[in-house]
Amino acid sequence: MPSGSLRSINRRELARLIGAGGAALAAGLPAGPLYAQARRDTLVIGLDISDTVTFDPVRMAQYTPPMTLFACYDSLMTMAPDDYITPRPSLATSWARTPDGRGWRFTLRDGVRFSTGNTMTAEDVAFSFNRLINMKEQTQQYIKAIDRAVVVDPRTVDLVMNDPKAPVLTVLCAPGFGLYDARAVRAQGGTDAADAKEKDKATDWLNQNSAGTGPFRLVRWERNQQIQLVRNPTHWRGAPAFERVVIRHFSDSAAQLLAVRRGDIQAAFNLIPEQIATLKDERDIRVEQKTSLDFVYMAVTENPQLNATLARKPARQAIGHAIDYDGIIGALLGGAAVRPAHFLPIGVNGSTPEIAREIGFRQDLGRARALLAEAGVPNGFSFELSYGQAAVAGVSYQLLAQKIQADLARVGIEAKLNPMDQVNLRTQFTGGRSSAVLTFWNPPAVENELWAAATVERVARRVGWTPPPDYAALVQRAATEPDTAKAAELWVEYQKRMVDQAHLIMLFQPVYQVAVRSSVAAFPLTAAGWMAELGGARPA
Repeated sequence: MPSGSLRSINRRELARLIGAGGAALAAGLPAGPLYAQARRDTLVIGLDISDTVTFDPVRMAQYTPPMTLFACYDSLMTMAPDDYITPRPSLATSWARTPDGRGWRFTLRDGVRFSTGNTMTAEDVAFSFNRLINMKEQTQQYIKAIDRAVVVDPRTVDLVMNDPKAPVLTVLCAPGFGLYDARAVRAQGGTDAADAKEKDKATDWLNQNSAGTGPFRLVRWERNQQIQLVRNPTHWRGAPAFERVVIRHFSDSAAQLLAVRRGDIQAAFNLIPEQIATLKDERDIRVEQKTSLDFVYMAVTENPQLNATLARKPARQAIGHAIDYDGIIGALLGGAAVRPAHFLPIGVNGSTPEIAREIGFRQDLGRARALLAEAGVPNGFSFELSYGQAAVAGVSYQLLAQKIQADLARVGIEAKLNPMDQVNLRTQFTGGRSSAVLTFWNPPAVENELWAAATVERVARRVGWTPPPDYAALVQRAATEPDTAKAAELWVEYQKRMVDQAHLIMLFQPVYQVAVRSSVAAFPLTAAGWMAELGGARPA
């Protein structure tokens, strides 16, 4: 699609093009033996993995890698697929405050072995955390309240904190805090020393191998092609039911639909609503659903060097009031989504559908035009809208961008479309060089403070905004408030302030809809940020 074009694709027309027959689509499937029909002992998944850049847990980012990381690495604690509040034992059997009250002490599970064959000790736990802290990657920001890990004895480790009140237990359940074999990672150039950011050399090896205690281990990753996992027979919960897992890259949902119908894959993650609807009468395919904690949003800069008009708050607010959110959810997603007011997804403390309707943006073209006049551009303005050449939650960013482009054009705002490779998009956005971006947010862990703190810290920098000090103070108060009801009030106030700034415009929070063949008896989806628990999958 040329930049600036207003042409849109009708969804019924698109559905006719992809059709149910699929004969013309066969050419869209990658050729060769990779697409032989799935065997009973192998779970084959279709997923757009174009955003994957690494499988080093320390460098965890993007939308799809956490599913693989969760399959290969266990954390100290975990969460059940339908309970995102209560941490449960995993590699730690119990935890309590340290004697001085300034940290957390974890008692480790006995006899756990890594996929390398080595037995896990507190030394491995300390190495994993100290490497993460000293690498100073984005994942470290999620536990910035932790200074270091200290070995107490072979089965006990302390996490020493600089802010004892900071919420960390729920955060530690996430795949980015998976533990790995210190001996194996050191042998590949890994280090947990203070200069790890400059000296650590283990990432390249970890991109093709894993050294965790998870139900599977990584044996191969080919970017934009496939990920291969094999069973860890010594997993402490027992060996997983499938011997192998293959995650195959599909950038095209029509090719995914054809593949799941043919039995080349057993689960398809990126089908659009029309395709899901065609499966309702399929005897051998069911649709698994789960309301996610992810969301898709538009980030809008206020950096005047990138766009002088967007530096004016009323202009950004005009964008927020020009978008047809109901149309996005109804027409593009078939109703399989909800919409939060801001960066706290529906379902967590302080975020409900009622609150979202009360304080979130809603389409009001008259108000949008008035805001444009207030910004000094009554006839509108133009800006560049970047997005990945990929799909999310069953809809392509291209189609979403076209819909938003048409909505904004109704009030005279011209969105010049700029599709990009997913990795290049992330590099540009995180470097603060984007006027506006369509992107996603999936939880690195289920914790309000992580979502909210990001918006007043690193995401704020990406959109060229310096928040007033009281914004960060409000997030801190809400995160440390022990009374749930009072905390909810503070989180609502946070959302009101952020909606007013109009840098981050929520578009939708999807309901996962995954097509699963009947040859798979169990395929546990989760909204906790890692999409599916592959270790719990079972063949029929």
